[in-house]
Amino acid sequence: MSTEPETTEDAEPGTPGTGQVPDAVGGDTRAGQTSETEGAGEAPGAEDAGQGPEAEAADADAGETSETVGPEAGAGQKSESEAADAGQVPDAEGTEAGAGQVSEAEAELRAQQAERERIEQRKAEKKAPIESGTKLSGKAADLLAAVRAVESGEKPVATAFEESRPAPRRSAPEPERRPQPVAPQPVAASAAPAPEAVRAVRQVLAEGGAPEALAPQVTAALGEGAGEQLRADPWQLLRTPGVRPEQADGFARSLLGAECGPDDERRGRAVTGWLLEQAALAGHTALEMPALLAALAQRGVPEPDSAVQDAIAEGEVLVFQDALEEEAGAPARTAVEGDEEDVERPVRVLVGLERYAMAEESLADGLARLVNSVPKQDGSAEDWERAAAAARGSTAELIRAVAGQGLVLHTGGEASLAEPAALLNAAGALGLRAWAAAHGPIGRNRFAALLQRSGPAADVPERADGTPAGPGGSPVATVSGLLAGVEGPGRDADGTLDLDLLVVLDAPQLDVETAALLTESLPDGARLVLAGDPAVLWSVGPGRVFADLLAARICPQVASRRPDPGPLGELVSGIGIGELNQVEAPGKEVVIVPVRDAGEAVHRTVQLVADSVPRAIGVPAEETQVITPGHGGAVGTRALNAALKERLNPGPGRFGGFDPGDRIVHSPTPGRALPGRVVTADAEGLHLSCEGQTVVVPKERVEQSVRHGWALTAHQAVGSRWPAVVVVLPGDAAQALSRPWVYTAFGRADRHLSVVHGVEQALPRAVAEVPAKPRTTRLPVLLAPQISGT
Repeated sequence: MSTEPETTEDAEPGTPGTGQVPDAVGGDTRAGQTSETEGAGEAPGAEDAGQGPEAEAADADAGETSETVGPEAGAGQKSESEAADAGQVPDAEGTEAGAGQVSEAEAELRAQQAERERIEQRKAEKKAPIESGTKLSGKAADLLAAVRAVESGEKPVATAFEESRPAPRRSAPEPERRPQPVAPQPVAASAAPAPEAVRAVRQVLAEGGAPEALAPQVTAALGEGAGEQLRADPWQLLRTPGVRPEQADGFARSLLGAECGPDDERRGRAVTGWLLEQAALAGHTALEMPALLAALAQRGVPEPDSAVQDAIAEGEVLVFQDALEEEAGAPARTAVEGDEEDVERPVRVLVGLERYAMAEESLADGLARLVNSVPKQDGSAEDWERAAAAARGSTAELIRAVAGQGLVLHTGGEASLAEPAALLNAAGALGLRAWAAAHGPIGRNRFAALLQRSGPAADVPERADGTPAGPGGSPVATVSGLLAGVEGPGRDADGTLDLDLLVVLDAPQLDVETAALLTESLPDGARLVLAGDPAVLWSVGPGRVFADLLAARICPQVASRRPDPGPLGELVSGIGIGELNQVEAPGKEVVIVPVRDAGEAVHRTVQLVADSVPRAIGVPAEETQVITPGHGGAVGTRALNAALKERLNPGPGRFGGFDPGDRIVHSPTPGRALPGRVVTADAEGLHLSCEGQTVVVPKERVEQSVRHGWALTAHQAVGSRWPAVVVVLPGDAAQALSRPWVYTAFGRADRHLSVVHGVEQALPRAVAEVPAKPRTTRLPVLLAPQISGT
C-alpha cells in the first residue's frame, strides 16, 4: 500500500499500523476544493446492523431512523424517516416508465403483501386464532402460563415447559398445505389513505401538539379508523416509522392530560411492540425475554413483565420457547431421580412480532421441502457427470452437488462467481430452465456479462409480451425484480416461478421475508443454490439466513478455491481472517491518505474523486464510488455528497434539490438502494436512469426515496463493485467499524482503493477484534429437525 505525501507530518500514524512508505497517487491541491462541511454535526452511526434494543437501535446504519421531527416540534414541520444503511425509506415507490405497466416497486410490494397473507393463512391452519382483548387458549395459553411460572419462581425453567414441548416437525410440509404464490397484480391507484381519514388524523395530531404533516404516515400505519384509534390510544403513534417513545409520551400528555401516566398499560404494550420493531431494524427476528424486559425498564415501563404479558394476551406479539443444545460432554440432567424419560432440557424464552415469526417458519418449511425432495431429473446422471468432468476443482464439486440435491450452498469471493456461471451454462446445456438472481442491478449486469464470457448458454425464452427475459438476453435478474414479476422467467399456471434451477447471488443479503418468498415461489423438484461471500455485512432486514444455513449444515456446502487476484484480493482476503496486512501495490492499487480532521477528510475525498484518481489511475469520477460509515456527521454521506456535487455537478437543485446529471441512489422500497443518475424532471416527477432502466419518481416521493449518490454507506454499496472506490474513515467513525464493515467497504473496488484514513489504530483493531454483532434468530432451531435427515 502507498500513502499520499501531501501532509508535512510523518505519514506513519495515518497508515493502518504497517509503516508504509509514502507514494503519491496525485498530490497537488487544486483551487476550489475546500471543505463545505462544518466541524460539528451528528456522529455517523454504526454500520453493522446487529445491536440489541438496549442500544435503542439509535445507530443510523443499524436500521434506526434519524433526524425524525417528533410530535413536540412545531406544527407544520415534516418527519424525515431516513432509514439506515441501505437507504431505507418507508413506503417509497418508484414508477416505471411506460403507460399501463406496473412499476417494479408496486409489484414487489404486492408480492410481499400476498406472501404475508399466505403466511397468515398458514398460521390459521396450525392453531386457533387469537381474538384481540381475550385470553389465550390451547398451546399459546400454556406457553404464557409457563412464562409466568418461570418469572414468578414457581417452576424452574426446564420443568415449566415440559408439558409444552413442541412436537417434532415434519421433514417436509404436506403438499396441500404449501401456499402457492400467485403472480403479482397491479396495485390499485387508490392505495393512498383516504383524504377524510387523513383529515381526521390531522385533527387529533393538532390537539396533541404533534406535527400535522405526520397525518398521511400515521393513517397509512394504523389503517381504517386511524383517528379514532389514535384518540383512544395515543401511544399508537409509535407504530408510525420514525416516532420515538419520548415523542409519543409528549403527544399522550397533551391529549390525555392527568390521565396520562408511565404505568398506563397502553404505553407498556406500545413500547413493547416498538422495541421489537427496532430490534428487527437491527437484524433480530425475536428477542430473548430478559433482554426485552431490561429494555422496557430502560424505557421507563414500571412493570416490564406485565407489559409483555399484556402484549401477548392482546395478540400483538408472540412468545416462543426453544430448546437449547446441551454442552458437549455435559451429563444429562433429570427432573426426578431415576426417571430417565423426564429429562430437563435448557430452553430460552423468546418474544417476537408475528410478521417475522411466521416468515421464519415459512422459510424453514420451504427449505425442508427442498432438502427432502428429489430434484427434477433433467438430464441423465451420465450427462451431469460429463458436465462436471469438463470442469475443474470446486466448479466440478458444485455441479455434482447440484445434480443430486435440491439445496446447495456455495461460498467464495468475487472470483468465485465464475463457478455459478459455469453451473448455469452447464444446466442450460442439459435443458434446464436455469436462472440467476443478484442483489442489485449492478451485480446483475456484471454477472450477465460474466455469464456471456464464460461460455455459450441455452436460449433464454421471451416473456409472453415478447420482451427479453433478462439483460442482453441473459438468464439473470435481480431478486426483487424476480419476485415482483418484472424480471426473470415469470410464473407458471400454479403461481410458481417457471424455472428448474435458481442461483441466488449475494445470498448474505437475504432477510427472512425475502428468503421465505423465494423458497415458497419455487416449484416442486426445483433446485436452489445460495451463493455468496459469508464475510460481508449481513442483510439490512431481520435475520441472517445464509449464516444460519451454513451453521446448520443441512445441505451440501461447496467452498470455492478461487482466490481474488492482485493486491486488492490479497488485502481483502487478509481482512476476512482478521489481518490487516501491508500489500505490495506497484500499480497504486491501494493508497492510504492520512487526514487529521473532518474538514481535511472531505477536502481530500473530493480531490481524490475529481482529480487524483482520474489523473493517476485513469478511472473517471463517474466510475469512482465513495463509501463512508454513516449518513450524518461532518463526514457522512450528506456532507460528502454536498461537497462532491458542488465540485462535479454544481447547480441550483431546482428539482427537489437535484439537477440533471446528479448521481443518486433511489430506494423504491425499504431496504433497496438503486444507484443511478438524474435525467430530467417534469410534471410527472423526477426522471432517473438506474442501470439502464428508466424510473420516474413522483414529486411527492422524491424527498423520501431519492438521495445523492456520490457517497454511499457500506450497506448501500453491498452487492455492487466499481472500478475505483474511496473509503472515508473519519476520526469519529472508530466506534462504527467492524471486520465485516471494513471487508465489505474495501471489497467494493475492482482496480483501485483509496482509504482516507483518520482513525489511526482503530482500523487494524476493528479488523482483528470486532466481528459481526450477533443477531437473535429462530431459524437454526426450526431447521434442527432436518439435520438428522441429511
